[in-house]
Amino acid sequence: MRSKIRQLFCEWRGVSIAASSIAGFTIALRCLGYLQLFEWAALDCFFLWRPVESHDPRIAIVTIDESDIHYVGQWPIPDLILAQLLQKLNSFSPRAIGLDIYRDLPVEPGHEELVDVFESVEKTIGVEKVVGDAYGSAVGAPPKLKELGRIAAADLVLDGDGKVRRALLSLHNKDGETVLGLGTSLAWRYLEAEGIGYEMTEDYSVKLGRALFVRFTGNDGGYVGADTGGYQILLNYRGSLENFETISMQDVLEGRVSPESIRDRIVLIGATAQSLNDLFYTPYSTTRLGIPKRTPGVAVHANIASQILNAALLGRPLLDTWSDPLEWLWIIVWSWVGAILAWTWRATRATIFAWLAGLFLAIAMAYIAFLYGWWIPAVPPAIALSGSASAITAYIANRERADRQMVMNLFGRHVTPKIADTIWRDRHELLSKGKIVGRSLTATVLFTDLKGFSAIAEQLEPAALMTWLNEYMNAMVELILDHNGVVDKFIGDAVMAVFGVPIPSNTSEEIAGEAIAAVSCAVAMGKKLTALNRKWRMQGCPLVAMRVGISTGTVVAGSLGSSRRMDYTIIGDTVNIAARLESYNKSIDGGVCRILISELTYQYIRDKFTTQCIGAVILKGRQQAERIYQVLF
Repeated sequence: MRSKIRQLFCEWRGVSIAASSIAGFTIALRCLGYLQLFEWAALDCFFLWRPVESHDPRIAIVTIDESDIHYVGQWPIPDLILAQLLQKLNSFSPRAIGLDIYRDLPVEPGHEELVDVFESVEKTIGVEKVVGDAYGSAVGAPPKLKELGRIAAADLVLDGDGKVRRALLSLHNKDGETVLGLGTSLAWRYLEAEGIGYEMTEDYSVKLGRALFVRFTGNDGGYVGADTGGYQILLNYRGSLENFETISMQDVLEGRVSPESIRDRIVLIGATAQSLNDLFYTPYSTTRLGIPKRTPGVAVHANIASQILNAALLGRPLLDTWSDPLEWLWIIVWSWVGAILAWTWRATRATIFAWLAGLFLAIAMAYIAFLYGWWIPAVPPAIALSGSASAITAYIANRERADRQMVMNLFGRHVTPKIADTIWRDRHELLSKGKIVGRSLTATVLFTDLKGFSAIAEQLEPAALMTWLNEYMNAMVELILDHNGVVDKFIGDAVMAVFGVPIPSNTSEEIAGEAIAAVSCAVAMGKKLTALNRKWRMQGCPLVAMRVGISTGTVVAGSLGSSRRMDYTIIGDTVNIAARLESYNKSIDGGVCRILISELTYQYIRDKFTTQCIGAVILKGRQQAERIYQVLF
């Protein structure tokens, strides 16, 4: 039991090391920000895969596109047109109007009229750009609206790849005053009419209706060291411009608008014309082919307002994240999953399918979590799973290469491909610490020796002797392998072969089969030697006869030697009996090949071969008599 536990520990130690190392490496990559772009891309894919949501019934957008600019005849739109537009919209009783157009300077004609409208239409909120950035300097608010305190920030937070994935609820201007974002300001006005106010918690989260808005920190989700200026949250988009009801400015001005499309709604007014370039990259800009499509800034503000409204009123999920330790644990789990899959499914094709299934599951779980308002890691688990699976696959390949080399070193070319495949299949049971595990099993041992070899060796030149002997040896070895035997060793001109190792025969039928194979091999050796003698006679080479001894019984098989030289061999009384049978009473004639077998071998083959009993004899080195038989052919 203890040895099995130790073996199991050794086998899984590599899995543990690989899984832990890959997990640590992946976590380090993530903490250093190298995976940030990939995690943003995964989040974008989740937004694109998510089922399309219906139009938000609480928000409408008045768009100013190219046709509206042509209708007016100029840009910027004159103040008079804006005044008329605001008056028309106000007549339909909206909850709030957000003017997402900079108007810090007069655009005549109609400036005085616009100032009057700003003062009379109390639902109007103008915008300013509070913070200058790489995309432009700060832009002031309409003076009258600033005086009235109806100003919001049009600022948006861009990630490193230029996309908007965060909502700016508020920020501080240069005077230290808090300025709400446009979407925030409009949503709060709407909720005030519903009797819903906000509450600041001790950890600076905002409780608003059914929602709790948690302030973004620089390392939330896939972010690493992000800018946390202002009060930011992750933006759980409803969609692009198409997910909101849109009305053209021209239709409003010409009275082609149903009052119901405006009444009790938040109305945003903003430019959507490509020529005005008030466009931003969002998760919906991602495309497989073609140029990424940008989203108008007014649609981004509409998404922010929609997120706040639906979270507060309906409990629509916000986008939440796990703590760092929990995300690290998630990565570690998937690293272990990859390692275990690769270790369990070791076949190449099965490993690939298991890896693909694991990869799909990791991404699917992250996507399902996203549908419920959680942004959990998708890319790091996929990397950890793939990395650990690859590491374990490489580890297994390296280990198998070493095991295969070890098997080849132990068996060389002295087994058949069939036996070699069986050895390789069962190597985990056979091999231990670079050695074949010693075991007791029942096998049949075959010894051969050439009759009169010493005299022949004296007659031939060394080179000719080796050529002649190698021809004989090659023929005998081929016959041993053809009968599924294992060549154990060569001792001068003698050959020792074993049938029934290293894979043990467990039934009487299997043991009998090995004995029959050994005797069949000996008979085939005699016939082959007869053919070789005919060939040698024609070549003028020496003719020779051989003796064979075969014994069946218990042997001990395993690796024997030192760290410098290790051989697979068998030892035991059965080996000694086979050797003694081969050398017994050389006067017993057997023609070109004399075959003597032990009593137990005879019991297994008696119905297959013609035999004669030599008698009960005491073999050299033994004290008890044993009945031996000669195989006739």
